[in-house]
Amino acid sequence: MIPRPVSVLYNNWREVEVPPPDAFTPTLPISVIVPYYQTPAETLMRTLAALEGQTYPRDLFEVVIVDDGSDPPLERPLSPALDVKVIHQKRRGFGIARARNTGAQAAAYDILLFLDSDMLPEMGWMAAHARWHHAVADALTAGFTAYVAVDGIDAATIRHRSGSLNDLFAGRAVDPPWVEGHMIRTNDLTSRDDDPFWGMGGNNFGITKSFYHLIGGSDESFARWGMEDTELAYRAYTHGGLLVPARDAFAWHQGRRKEIGPDTESKRRSLLLQHGKASHLIAHRDYRDPRPGRIYTVPQYVVTINAGSIPAGRVIDTTATILADRVHDLVVRIETPASGGDDRLVQLREAFDPDPRVYVAPTRSALDEFPAAAFHVSLSAGVLFAKDLVHRLRVKLGWAVTATSDLPDGSHVSITRAWALHRARRTGGTPADFGDVRVLPAAALKLKVGPVRCVTATGAGCPKWVRVRNRVQDLDGPGEAWTLLKWLAYRCLRFYVPDRRIRGR
Repeated sequence: MIPRPVSVLYNNWREVEVPPPDAFTPTLPISVIVPYYQTPAETLMRTLAALEGQTYPRDLFEVVIVDDGSDPPLERPLSPALDVKVIHQKRRGFGIARARNTGAQAAAYDILLFLDSDMLPEMGWMAAHARWHHAVADALTAGFTAYVAVDGIDAATIRHRSGSLNDLFAGRAVDPPWVEGHMIRTNDLTSRDDDPFWGMGGNNFGITKSFYHLIGGSDESFARWGMEDTELAYRAYTHGGLLVPARDAFAWHQGRRKEIGPDTESKRRSLLLQHGKASHLIAHRDYRDPRPGRIYTVPQYVVTINAGSIPAGRVIDTTATILADRVHDLVVRIETPASGGDDRLVQLREAFDPDPRVYVAPTRSALDEFPAAAFHVSLSAGVLFAKDLVHRLRVKLGWAVTATSDLPDGSHVSITRAWALHRARRTGGTPADFGDVRVLPAAALKLKVGPVRCVTATGAGCPKWVRVRNRVQDLDGPGEAWTLLKWLAYRCLRFYVPDRRIRGR
């Protein structure tokens, strides 16, 4: 079976044809990557003993241990039954993300399974991950983890046991997987919810090397404990990957949650600090302040304005209206020919080059320039619209994959989820192949077409009737109508209409 790019509706992994565990025949080799730092020797030996007991053929996997600057450095553990190599990297703070990248770079095979050095995988753990990666080229499989005390159990006991680890731990108190609530809410990640990445942990997951590198690997700027695995899963999801909750890829953490160690409080503090960092990289509403004014590293919305031959003034006007949208977490790309001697291009650059939210004549596609943004909006500068177009599009989109609106003059406005665009690119399909499509009437978005209103952003040089028409077209509610009447009274009759709201001051 040759792994293919995923082509299912939303994240419905149940649509993928994979053999059941008892009918799965492994053919592809695996690299197991184990990040390591100062783990007690017996803890690591128990982990290796559990790997020795895998049902996966031993000649089809290797173990790559990446030592993140331990003192003294880790020596190659004695495990004659396994193909083990140890790689050392210098300590630069909490380096688990860098260790994962180092291990992926050194891995000999394309299927990568990541396992922390204090984890004990059940016998079928490796095969449970691998059967998905035999079928799908761009999946992220999330194994499940329970926490158990391992006092009185050594590596020899694990190596020579007669049954499963579950049998070995019978009668011991266990802390179950912490993601069950999330799995219930999302129907095991098959619902249309847009946060399946939330339930992905870093101590037990699988991904192909090609997809891992495509999404950028682990973010090495995470130099504290926590959130680097969630951010990686977010990018896998946003890139259109299939997130699979592999319940049968089960591993035990050596130590219950309350017994993990004295650094529990420091981990809580670290996690609090990491949330601020993650908010810049995870473009999801649950991670961001909804109040206007903030600018984030990864925008939630990318708005592409197809400027065509529309005069610069109208393009500037369209861009300014988008920037004033109720949705503030966005960037604007003005697609226009990058001709060095074009006064129109010069005018656009003079207007927006100092603004970090606006990109004039970008050289790359929106998907390449902002691969981790959540939504992509596209419109023509010739479309007339009331304010808050992006907000209206998002509301009308709902849980759909894409929403479009077409005008009689051929103008087109759309919003599409990034994961569907990435998936369409890899499969050669369209976003509509992977979920619901909504066709919106222009009236629902307050869209219309009309002649170009003026040649400058302020309207200077336009006939008065054109400027009045422009303002009428942009009305949105009785408050703006009252303001327009006051303006007309002053401009045409030189008559000032006092604002009753300020009487008595």
